[in-house]
Amino acid sequence: MKAKLLAAVTMLAVAGCASQPVDHATTLSPQDPKWRSAECAQARAAAANYAASEKETMSVSAGLLLGPYGLGIAMAGKQHQAKMRKQFARDMHLKCSSKPLPASLAR
Repeated sequence: MKAKLLAAVTMLAVAGCASQPVDHATTLSPQDPKWRSAECAQARAAAANYAASEKETMSVSAGLLLGPYGLGIAMAGKQHQAKMRKQFARDMHLKCSSKPLPASLAR
């Protein structure tokens, strides 16, 4: 039982690691030549709307109501959401910055 609880807490911590793409966009330099490109402008506009368009996954509390399988489904959804956020931020960095990828966005 303790192992399952520890696994659930660990997955929650991993799922919460990826920040919103709009937060990453604010860390990029507007003086970079790539910043003015059309691809970057599209990526920044998409980042501004990313939080609103992000699909709501099953909450952990709803997963608990469904038992051990529901908790796993909820955790998998949160982990997938974090991976998609990371990929979006990675793509935006490549379109908007000439600097190398930060370690947090490396695969």
